[in-house]
Amino acid sequence: MLFNSLDFAIFLPIVFGLYWFVFQRSLAWQNALVVVASYVFYGWWDPRFLLLILFSTLVDYLVGIRLSKEERSGHRRGWLILSMAVNLGLLGFFKYFHFFVDNFVEAFTFFGFPLEKTSLEIILPVGISFYTFQTMSYSIDVYRRKMPASHDFMAFSAFVSFFPQLVAGPIERASHLLPQFMQTRTFSLALAKDGLRQMLWGLFKKIVIADNCATLANDIFNNSGDYNGSALLLGALFFSFQIYGDFSGYSDIAIGCSRLFGFDLMRNFAYPYFARDIAEFWRRWHISLSTWFRDYLYIPLGGSQGSLRLRLRNTWIVFLVSGFWHGPNWTFLVWGALHALYFMPLLLTNANRRHLNHVAENRLFPSFREAWGMASTFFLVMLAWVFFRAASLGAAFDYLQGIFSVSLLSPPNVASLSSVYLVLALICLQLAVEWTTRQQPFPLARLASTFPRWFRWGLYYALIFLIIWFGGKEQEFIYFQF
Repeated sequence: MLFNSLDFAIFLPIVFGLYWFVFQRSLAWQNALVVVASYVFYGWWDPRFLLLILFSTLVDYLVGIRLSKEERSGHRRGWLILSMAVNLGLLGFFKYFHFFVDNFVEAFTFFGFPLEKTSLEIILPVGISFYTFQTMSYSIDVYRRKMPASHDFMAFSAFVSFFPQLVAGPIERASHLLPQFMQTRTFSLALAKDGLRQMLWGLFKKIVIADNCATLANDIFNNSGDYNGSALLLGALFFSFQIYGDFSGYSDIAIGCSRLFGFDLMRNFAYPYFARDIAEFWRRWHISLSTWFRDYLYIPLGGSQGSLRLRLRNTWIVFLVSGFWHGPNWTFLVWGALHALYFMPLLLTNANRRHLNHVAENRLFPSFREAWGMASTFFLVMLAWVFFRAASLGAAFDYLQGIFSVSLLSPPNVASLSSVYLVLALICLQLAVEWTTRQQPFPLARLASTFPRWFRWGLYYALIFLIIWFGGKEQEFIYFQF
């Protein structure tokens, strides 16, 4: 079920009404409703994959109980390995089976030993990369004794399958979200209003910004041979804002929707295109994933401790694994490697923790140095997005070669310049709003305490008008494929 669909517009009020007006007196029944609603929400795509979520939930629930009772270190390690093997095994089979088989066959063929390729009709379950990482965080934290094991199967099931963030995150830590299912929740009108405001902004970014950028980006990337350098540069720019509006829009809707039910999810985006270097970009982009890799991969590898060689190794591992997490294609590995390469100068000069404050803090305009940092960082990120979007490495290199050709200096040979100007104007509108509210968790966060009623409702109606005007075709969110 899509957030930007009529189905969800009907589904959400029904669940909200049952949650607060029918089952509000019973925590157990509220959690049961969350599980049922989440399974309906997920099963809307393909009911068969509900068994996969249920299996993963059962494994980690039982492993958590065993870990809570087991004191022998070897046995505890064995239970943790079982949990990780099941979760990573499911992820590896459904997401990476064909990648490894195809590359295995190609390698043997290259050395003169052709093999017959095995092919299975494997459908990638939506969101499997997200909920497997979420359940693994639980097993790891219980193993590390950072949290107690849950003995409430319904609460644990609700944690694993919570529908607002099930499909594309944020990837919650069990230590943050699971206890919220074990605490009595009371309705807060202020929290609900704040959630609706964040959902509204998320829908604006998805429907008005991302989907309009997608129309132009898809045409340019899919027919890149027909376009000159300046048009290809525009295509990369549009995809950069498509993926940002699409993914951060999903996160805003998920976080806002969770507030309607009394839950607090972690922030997943913090205006990443205002970052002044790559390190700051990764502290602001897909925060739940980058911090997951920090806590469960980078630090266990040694983190920033030890020699420079070890720190370089750990950084490269994290970026390459992050790239591969996104999909079974060499383009994602190169995307991750590019970001690791961007990160190297900061790591070598110990400048990777330089920008921890807000850009142009307490000022309307950035300094020249800040503006240059933001522009250069965005340009590097945009070039890396070409690999993320391209179908193959060859297509990505051809695309970049087209950008850096003499035709870059020519006017873009797009069919409709009016569409380009419209989308550029929408992007500028988004950037202007986000720049003026960059010290807030999301642009509409403090409207009630800052602006008069007439201004607030005028803005709400304007956003709703734009969403309806540009809405129509339901387009899936990009990160559903991951």
